[in-house]
Amino acid sequence: MCSVDPNVDAGGDGHVRTIGVVGTGVIGAGWAVRALARGHDVVAWDPAPGAAERLRSAVARAWPSALRLGLFPGADPSRITWVDTVEELAARVDWIQENAPEDEDVKRPLMRTLAAHSAPEVVIASSSSGLLPTRLQDGCRHPERILIGHPFNPVYLLPLVEVVAGGQTSQAAMDAAVAHYDDLVMYPLVVRTEIEGYLSDRLQEALWREVLHLVNDGVATTRELDDAVSYGPGLRWAGMGTNLTFHLAGGEGGMRHMLSQFGPALKLPWTKLVAPELTDGLIEAMAEGCEAQADGRSVEELERLRDDYLIGVMRSLRPLDLGAGRLIAEREARIHEASGVTAWAAGDPVSAPLALYEAPVEPDWVDYNGHMSEWAFLTAFGWASDKLFRYIGIDEGYRADGHSLFTVETHLNYVKEASLGDPLRFTTQVLGVDAKRLHFFHAMEHAGTGELLCTTEQVLLHVATATGATAPILPGPAAALAAISAAHADLPVPPQVGRVMGLT
Repeated sequence: MCSVDPNVDAGGDGHVRTIGVVGTGVIGAGWAVRALARGHDVVAWDPAPGAAERLRSAVARAWPSALRLGLFPGADPSRITWVDTVEELAARVDWIQENAPEDEDVKRPLMRTLAAHSAPEVVIASSSSGLLPTRLQDGCRHPERILIGHPFNPVYLLPLVEVVAGGQTSQAAMDAAVAHYDDLVMYPLVVRTEIEGYLSDRLQEALWREVLHLVNDGVATTRELDDAVSYGPGLRWAGMGTNLTFHLAGGEGGMRHMLSQFGPALKLPWTKLVAPELTDGLIEAMAEGCEAQADGRSVEELERLRDDYLIGVMRSLRPLDLGAGRLIAEREARIHEASGVTAWAAGDPVSAPLALYEAPVEPDWVDYNGHMSEWAFLTAFGWASDKLFRYIGIDEGYRADGHSLFTVETHLNYVKEASLGDPLRFTTQVLGVDAKRLHFFHAMEHAGTGELLCTTEQVLLHVATATGATAPILPGPAAALAAISAAHADLPVPPQVGRVMGLT
């Protein structure tokens, strides 16, 4: 049995863990995808007829989104084992994520069964969105390892997970939970006070009740209210929460000035926080409004749309190091680390050419014909360049210290089309390097057939980012580049190098 050690990066050393998923509806399936994409094994159980087939279908639908977010080595959607009893699951796993319906009368006996048949060190986390963990752990064997791990849908994309202790939960279990969710590259938010609804759902509930009031009073439609969020505060909330957003609204005086200026409005009847009576008329108004917004699109189509824009929002925040964008960058760094490509050290042999990066053609790289778009070739080469930079020692720390390489010239030669899912292999040849400049050549091949698909020749300048001026490459990367250049000196110059565009 392998328990989570809160003092280590769980799974970060390539160790495969076995995650138990109890209940495989929308949330349980999301947890399964999250664990599988991390390279772990999943053991699943659900008493509903046909649940195993539905889980595998849900994983297949979500996998393209997980692929775009980034897969760890060993990630495989087939690494799911289905068991016939919850007792068997409890005995086989080193972490249990319970996802039964939000009904205490269902969850409490289930938690007792899980606790009775699992090893004492196995943490049992409930995905409850509002129940108190103290009540869930009552009567359980080793209740100190029972807690709340409340995720947000879609679990395989959204990083937030609220971690809530019950009255008997140990600090060791809480530490293990933080380590576990960090291993899944999530943001574990420890809720310090046990309270119904925790934090995020209480905030969402306040907005939701106001929505019901506004629809019930005929003030606005569901579409108008969604537009009021998605075109304004929703975009701000992706990178900053309500408090920091309002702090900025106060100008130089910050939150203090904001409250002095707008505080009196709190006494005005702008909101109705008591929920309205959920009448048949209100239910119909809400349902009809949402169906009109769907405009004939199926739930599956809307899920794909949601996944697309969530990835886009998170990736757009990455260069700004805000919110989920920071975790996108961290995920990329961890995937690189887990991929086994380590930075060059003095005396290390150098391959000629280098082979540092492989990837499939991703769904958002292809056009309507199913072929890789022109811009996507450059994107893929950018990832190959990133692997080269990390190999020579130019990483997040190097850039944080104010140094980077900037591309000043690129020449692409398209040879053959690439299609969705094609395996790609990239090789890199350093053509020249001096104190401030780097000249290299990437070749993109089909990893299965070896066919050449595209090449790029690039020249980069080393820059001090604080001034924007060129500066000498620092000693560590300079030594690595010198060693690579020497190892590549006898390689033939590719025929695409130095080619000039024109009609002959």
